[in-house]
Parts: sequence; C-alpha cells; structure tokens
Amino acid sequence: MAQAEDARFMAVALTLGRRGLGNTWPNPAVGAVVVKDGTMLGRGWTQPGGRPHAETIALRHAGKAARGATLYVTLEPCSHQGKTPPCADAVIRAGISRVVSAMQDPNPEVAGEGHKRLQARGIAVDIGTGAEEAARAHAGHIRRIRDKRPHVLLKLAVSADGKIAAAGRKPVVLTEEPARARTFLLRAQNDAILVGMGTVMADNPSLTCRLPGMLSRSPVRVVLDARLRVPLAMDVVATARETPTWIFAGPQASPMAEQVLRDKGVEVVRVGAKDGILNINEVLGALAERGITRLMVEGGARVAASFVSAGLVDEAVVFHSPKAIGPGGIDALEGMALQSLTKSRKLRALGEEMLGADRAEFFERA
Repeated sequence: MAQAEDARFMAVALTLGRRGLGNTWPNPAVGAVVVKDGTMLGRGWTQPGGRPHAETIALRHAGKAARGATLYVTLEPCSHQGKTPPCADAVIRAGISRVVSAMQDPNPEVAGEGHKRLQARGIAVDIGTGAEEAARAHAGHIRRIRDKRPHVLLKLAVSADGKIAAAGRKPVVLTEEPARARTFLLRAQNDAILVGMGTVMADNPSLTCRLPGMLSRSPVRVVLDARLRVPLAMDVVATARETPTWIFAGPQASPMAEQVLRDKGVEVVRVGAKDGILNINEVLGALAERGITRLMVEGGARVAASFVSAGLVDEAVVFHSPKAIGPGGIDALEGMALQSLTKSRKLRALGEEMLGADRAEFFERA
C-alpha cells in the first residue's frame, strides 16, 4: 500500500516537473509535492530560469502543516550554496519527516550529499521511486553534467518516399496541423533549437513556439553559419531581440559581419571548422557551457546526417507524411538512408502515434 501511494504521489511530482521543461535551464526541471496522511498539502516545480526550486515552493505552500509530512521530489534536494540556499536545509527547517527522492543528482556539487544531510538530521530518505521516468525528465541535466553537452532530440518530417524537400532544396509542406502542433510543443520543451544555414536560406523559419499563449516558451535559436553569411532580413536575425538567436561561426568568418549581427541582438559564438563545416562537438560543448541542457535539432538533411553519423542523437521523432515528393527530392539524411536512424542499434523504438493523416515514430538511445 505504501509503495502504491509513493508511486502515485511521485507521478504527480513528475507531471509537475515537466511543466518546466525547456524553461528552467541551466537548472533541471524538478517537481515536488508535500503529503501528509494521504492529503497533498503543497506542490511546486522549478520556475523559469531555474529559481525558485521546486522544493522551496512546495514547502512554502504547505507552510506549518509540512511538519511531520513526506516530501516527494523528482531529483535529490541540493546541498550546496548556489544563487539560492540549499534545498536540503529548507526541508530540514520545515520539519519534514520523510523524503521520497526519485534519483540522486549527478551534479558533483550534490552527488548524494543532499540525501546524507537529510539522513544526518533524522529524516527518512527513500531513493528510487519513479527513477526511470525521472531519468527521462532529467536527461538534459544528466547529459550536460556527465558528457558536457546537451541531450539531443532530432526531429524529422519526411515524405512517403523518404524525402524532406523538393529538387533544388525547395521547401515542401509535408505535415498537417496535428503534427505541427506537436512540433511546437517539442520546441517549448527544449532549451534550444538548432538548424543549418541551408534551412534558414530555404525556409526563413521563425523557429518559435506558435501554440496559443506560448510564444514566450520559444527556445533559443541556434544557427550553424560557418562564414556568417546570414542575411539581416531573415527572421532569426530580425527578431533576435524578442527571441534569442545564437549563431555559430568558424574562426575565419568576418569580424565586421559579427559586429553587425551583434548590433542586431544576435550572439555570435566561434568554434573550430574544417572545409567550411563547423565542429559539432565544439558547438555542443559551447551550448552546454552556456547552460543549454536540451537541444532540438530540426533543420536540414546535412545537419541531421551529421548528428546521426556522429552518434549524437539521444532521442528522435520522425513524422511520416502520406504525401510523396518524387524523384529529385532531397533525402531526409544527406548521403545516408533513413534506416541509419530508424534501424540504428544505438536507438530503440518507443512506439508510434497517428496525428491526423501523419504518423509519428519515437526513438530513444538504447
């Protein structure tokens, strides 16, 4: 009975935590609930920008009633002094008698110390309830800490014959409204979205979340532009003061072009390049250093293929349209068969879903 109750309240905490996905970086999106005698007294999730933390909000809601209660939290309460005091200390002050924590924080500044601090004050600590789902929810945080890069989600929309664009890289609208709405939701759940210059030039995309009332949840827009050739009229530049745009360039790109872009509100980041192709690993490292934990790769057959070939895809969503493009169309992965992704031993299929006339396939790292 106790296990069932723990699982039920942890599921609530996980649902709350997911509200912050894409909106709390560089901090993880944590959820927490305070429960006593089967009644939920307080709930919280990490707020935009990573503060306040979920635990402090839930404890604040519970107030004095938190004394003797159980705290369910999707990640170990922090034990170090950052921009806010340690959550472990707040839990102790509140008089919580038991903490159910989904998983230990891999951050070396925490790494079990939060749990130990609670136990040292006589608080019962149970670890592992909801661990698998918590690991998915905190995949970006875990990847950034362990691998010094963001968690990478690759999104593709492909025709019935495996293409993503018509001859000459001319854009084609493949998916219908339900699939487009899902794409916007995915954007909102990621810290940044990455495309290549080919996509910017062909589509002039806004790369924002266009669901009602969710424009503010748009991710940072990342553009790979080795030579800084992006025209100033493109949406990613013209709206850089409303929705952040970071352009990655090679060391040889024009300093004058960089200054013009910076004057428009664009952040320009220099990384290594070879033969006009940016070093993807350096791009990911620079993103992680800037706090990005979850990256959605959405644009271009060349860019998508580079992530697949480098083994950098942690998660993938492939939207299959019933429409065909025909001979001369651009393959979804340049120089590679689509099966290099969908049949990769590095990924496992999670299932599929019909979204109107389109079919979505979901994958994660095996």
